[in-house]
Amino acid sequence: MNVRLLAGTARFGAPFAAAYGELSQRPFLILTLEDANGVLGFGEAAPLEAYDGVSIDHVRAALDDCVPVLRDCEGIDHAGVLAACREVAVLPQAVAAIDLALWDLAGRRAGEPVWRLLGAGDPAPVAVNWTIGAIDRAGAALAAGQARAAGYRCVKVKVGVGDDAARLAAVRAAGGPGLAIRVDANGVWSAEEAIAALLTLAPVGIELCEEPASGVEEIHRVSAATDVAIAIDETAAAPGALEQRCCDAVCLKIARCGGISGLLEQAARARAAGYEVYLASTFDGPLGISAALHAAAAIEPRRACGLATLGLFEGREDPLPARGGQIALPEGAGLGDGLAEWYRSVA
Repeated sequence: MNVRLLAGTARFGAPFAAAYGELSQRPFLILTLEDANGVLGFGEAAPLEAYDGVSIDHVRAALDDCVPVLRDCEGIDHAGVLAACREVAVLPQAVAAIDLALWDLAGRRAGEPVWRLLGAGDPAPVAVNWTIGAIDRAGAALAAGQARAAGYRCVKVKVGVGDDAARLAAVRAAGGPGLAIRVDANGVWSAEEAIAALLTLAPVGIELCEEPASGVEEIHRVSAATDVAIAIDETAAAPGALEQRCCDAVCLKIARCGGISGLLEQAARARAAGYEVYLASTFDGPLGISAALHAAAAIEPRRACGLATLGLFEGREDPLPARGGQIALPEGAGLGDGLAEWYRSVA
């Protein structure tokens, strides 16, 4: 198997503020696997150091360590290759790139989309939320109005930054009573702060709060003290978090789970514990978003997923656009046709 690894950086059209800091750009690593017949499979590594604490350099080193395994993997099944790479790479963000490339390659060899290889029926488009990055009231209101006009039924607003109450009030006023408002604190609050904040914000009408605090015990305390639905995000990676339910839902991400295979494994564990499961991205590129859409076809989440983020990047067309608050599954075999072309403009 021929193995190639390329790096690039994509810029956001406007700085994006979250509790963990402001983002103006994000790095990617693109893994290409080419079999003896010239069939290509593409995968993406998308660590976001401010969010998950994993640097692009560490992921590159982990992928470099896996190159000998990948070069000699012809004739070894997907699970066997992935198990060997998990042992070598350790970092799930590196494993994700390998898993995606293997799924893409398998689909292209079979002439089938990945969702069909996963055993999903003909998939409906995936409901998605609009992400509001503005930290001022006017910008948040404008975004909410745009989301409503575009047919979105749910928006996600970062909290723990700026005047949360004023921004959420502006979002509600512009979005109207039928728009679901999801908030995400990225674990910036303590349990006590989260309980107080949600008590203050609840009158606006909150569909769900992601990661109001950090850690299983802290989030359990918040969930027990509020009527607002609570989801774990970063805490989903904590030991034991998926074995015993500490709140209502879990948000799973391709990069953090180690690819489609890891995400499906974690979704099964979470549901067995009683969690509701939905998906989001760490501002992934189109390979990562496509992988999440294929996984969603198998999982069938009930809540809107945070996958409509490609439009946040500057200077490139969104190959997986949302229409009416939904994203259709990509066309073509593997992860989808033409997705790797997007990265040619990432420099």
